[in-house]
Amino acid sequence: MRIASYAGVQDAARQIARVAVRTPLIESPALNARLGGRVLIKAETLQVTGAFKFRGAYNRISRLTAEEKGRGVVAYSSGNHAQAVAAAARMMGTHAVIVMPADSPKVKVAGVIAHGGEVRLYDRYTESREAIGAAIAAERGSVMVPPFDDPLIIEGQGTTALELLDQSRAVGAASIDHLLCGVSGGGLMAGINLVMAATSPHTRVFAVEPEAYDDTRLSLAAGERRTYPPVDRPSICDSLMSAMPGELTFPINRRMAGVVTVSDAEVAAAVAFAFRVLKLVVEPGGAVSLAAVLAGKLPVRDTITAVILSGANVDPALFSAIIEDRYTPETWGTPS
Repeated sequence: MRIASYAGVQDAARQIARVAVRTPLIESPALNARLGGRVLIKAETLQVTGAFKFRGAYNRISRLTAEEKGRGVVAYSSGNHAQAVAAAARMMGTHAVIVMPADSPKVKVAGVIAHGGEVRLYDRYTESREAIGAAIAAERGSVMVPPFDDPLIIEGQGTTALELLDQSRAVGAASIDHLLCGVSGGGLMAGINLVMAATSPHTRVFAVEPEAYDDTRLSLAAGERRTYPPVDRPSICDSLMSAMPGELTFPINRRMAGVVTVSDAEVAAAVAFAFRVLKLVVEPGGAVSLAAVLAGKLPVRDTITAVILSGANVDPALFSAIIEDRYTPETWGTPS
C-alpha cells in the first residue's frame, strides 16, 4: 500500500472539487472578544452529509474500477463515515453495506438509509466491527472502505486544511499559530498534518479528545499505538470513541504539538455556544476543538487559532437537552 502524501491531498482536491462543498471559514467577533485572539472556524458541519467524512469517502469510492463498483463497498462507522460512504456510493452507482454500532444516534442510522445504504448493526462492546465488515466483504466480494486507515481517505480529509489555509490568507491571517481538531482514528488529523508540514510547519497542531477516550494522547506519550483503559460509560462524543489510532495515521500524527482532552460537560457547553452565538448546529464529537478553546485548555490570547467543527449529525433529543440546559453528564449517555 502506498503512503499518503501532500501531493495526494492536492490530487484529492481536484478529484472532489465538483461534488464536495467548499465549507466556509467563520470568524465571530463575540468569540474573539471572549478569548482575546482571532479564532477561525472551519465549518465542516456544512459539508455533504453534514461532516468532513464525505471528502475521504468520495475520494476513495470515485476511484473504483467498473468491476469493483459492480461488487459494491463495505464500511464500518458510528455514523459520519457511514453516511459519507452511502452517499458517495450512490453517486458512483454502487451499493454500500455499513456496519454500525447498535447505539449509534438514530439520526445517523437514518442518514445512511436515506442515502441508499444497507445497515448491519452490531454491539460495540462484544463484537468486532472489523471482523463483521471483513466477513461481509469476503461473502459478497465487496471493496472495504475503512474510516481512516487508507491513503485515499487520509488525502481526501486533508483537503479540509488546503481550503482552510487558502481562506485564512483571504481574511488577512496568513500565519496561523494554532490549529485544533478532534481526533478518533486520526484520518482527518493525518490529512491536516500532511498539509501543515508541507505548507505551514510553524503552525502548532493539537488534537482534542474526550477525557476517557484519550487513546491518541496515551499513544503519543508511549511512542506506540495504545488504547484507553476500560470505560464505565460512553461519551456523548460518539464519533470519537475509536479504541486506537490507525496504523497508517499514527506515524503521520506523531508530528503534532500535543493533545488536549475535554469533558462531556465542556463539550455540551461548546455545542450550546455554537448554536446560540455562531448559529451553527454541531454534534458533540464535532465540537471538541471549540470546547478546548472555550474551556481554556490552550492559551490563545493574542494569537490566530483555527478550529475545525467536524460534524453536525447530532441526536435531536440530546441537542434539545443541551440547548435547553437540561443536559447533565450523569444522566445522559450516548443516545440510541
